[in-house]
Amino acid sequence: MDSSLLILLVLLSSVAFLYSSVGHGGASGYLAVMALMGIAPALMKSSALVMNLAVSLFSFIGFYRAGYFKLKLFWPFALASIPMSFLGAMYVLPDSIYKKILAVCILISIARMLFQFEKSDEPNKPIPLAGALGTGGVIGLISGMIGIGGGILLSPVMLLMRWSKIKETAAISALFIFVNSVAGLIGALSKGTLQVSQHLLWAVLATVLGGILGSYFGSHRFNVPTLRYLLALGLGIACLKLLFT
Repeated sequence: MDSSLLILLVLLSSVAFLYSSVGHGGASGYLAVMALMGIAPALMKSSALVMNLAVSLFSFIGFYRAGYFKLKLFWPFALASIPMSFLGAMYVLPDSIYKKILAVCILISIARMLFQFEKSDEPNKPIPLAGALGTGGVIGLISGMIGIGGGILLSPVMLLMRWSKIKETAAISALFIFVNSVAGLIGALSKGTLQVSQHLLWAVLATVLGGILGSYFGSHRFNVPTLRYLLALGLGIACLKLLFT
């Protein structure tokens, strides 16, 4: 195993740890890392979705076992997002546009990583069905086109609208990411745009390890602020590269 691959695996595992601690699969982080390493966008998209599957599943299991998953908060968003993610994955964006949209998603990811929502004992506000379907559909479409699961876009909306608590949101986001990643992969496969790296298995193993640890600490322990800031810095650098290259 050469040094560049080892560095890539360490970075991917670290990203998986921190993202899964808040119920995310980490696709925006994986894409940022791969962008820094000079990997082609088409391969980035497929690889991120595959890694998302494994990490989001383990993250969901961790939060589900801790009792934070609420089906009634999940299904309205997923109902619209799944078909839209499938359709989005079938559409291939030009590399320049792909990188710009990804950069925006990474900026949202950085804000979510740095900004901590306060815990509240107030009851959740009811989720309007039309609002949930519209939100899920838009996020699903973007997710499919870019190669992310959409949790990084869904969770700030749910928390800002006070539709769910912090760890409920993490549980919902994890499963949301998983189903959208499945739909995105099926869409890419049906379109013939799915590309797989020879090192993908190693990348999946690295992210699964980080994801298992992250979901445990996120659902039972606490996040490490210093590591979160370092990840935000790395994502910021990747974002600048995407915007100006």
